[in-house]
Amino acid sequence: MPKLKTKSGVKKRFKFTATGKVKHGVAGKRHRLISHNSKYIRTNRGTSVLADADVAHVKAWAPYGLK
Repeated sequence: MPKLKTKSGVKKRFKFTATGKVKHGVAGKRHRLISHNSKYIRTNRGTSVLADADVAHVKAWAPYGLK
């Protein structure tokens, strides 16, 4: 059976934690930040853990894990 390829978008957007959870960058932080208040920008700083409903899709698109 041939090797499975990892989706290139998943390689760029997600990381796995040591316990197998999936981290992702928070949306809405690229441009038009003047229209967001400071609390929104502060709470969405850094990364967050992906919802359990979406983890199965990401793991299917990255069959051998991510570095």
